[in-house]
Amino acid sequence: MAAGRRGALGKLLAASGLPRSTYYFELRKADADGKNSELFELIGRIFARHRGNYGVRRVHRALLALGVAANHKKVQRIMRKLGLSARKHPRRYHSYQGHVGAVAGNLIRRDFGADRPNRKWTTDVSQFSLPWGKCYLSPIMDMYNNEIVGYDLSTRADYAQIERMLASAGVGSRDLAGLTIHSDQGWQYQNPRFVRALADNGIRQSMSRKGNCMDNAIMESFFAIMKNEMFYGHEAEFRSFKAFSAVVDDYISYYNCVRIKRKTGWKPPVQYRLEQGFAT
Repeated sequence: MAAGRRGALGKLLAASGLPRSTYYFELRKADADGKNSELFELIGRIFARHRGNYGVRRVHRALLALGVAANHKKVQRIMRKLGLSARKHPRRYHSYQGHVGAVAGNLIRRDFGADRPNRKWTTDVSQFSLPWGKCYLSPIMDMYNNEIVGYDLSTRADYAQIERMLASAGVGSRDLAGLTIHSDQGWQYQNPRFVRALADNGIRQSMSRKGNCMDNAIMESFFAIMKNEMFYGHEAEFRSFKAFSAVVDDYISYYNCVRIKRKTGWKPPVQYRLEQGFAT
């Protein structure tokens, strides 16, 4: 086996918790005639490349993208035999504190699609609890392709974080007139400074109905995917805010540029946007 393949297999086994001896035993048992040995190894490399986060559907799509016409049920069968399965989810941070400022109407109405970038964005804040304390992620997602266009990670969920997030997405430094930003009714988004920042840039504000998380299901889904894929079960590995910040940066780059989505024709968000002719 080539060195690169040994490295990929090592990552696969580490991600799945599968002993090396068990892997080879299952491989021989499931593929006694040797017909699928390359497919077994390719599935393992895809699973490892995506850090144990891809389930059957995405592994199957990744194979098709490589020109491998494997049957979906065969992929499912091989992954089951190798003990490979994607992780599962839990819980959320609530920033709602009642009416502390302006509450906008729900302009999105669960229509989480757009015909071009910078027409509909959504935002929210999610809490991460770590051995050394809590920190908060505040991202902005473009509903056109689900790309994270700006974000801020902080140990404090204050309004300064929201200002940094807006700046990271280019609010105030590029023309975003006609854009709608959707959020829940968190205190940050009722803040007069937030309302004014949007109005000054020709941006319309939209809010979910109180206590209705489904009105911003697209962002809820992102947080669930992110925590499931890079956080839950790994909390003790993040020894400092700096270390955790580096992992968050890496994950968001992976999510934008590598992780495929059904919404974008099984392409990563950035690739899809560029192929549609939109540079930003």
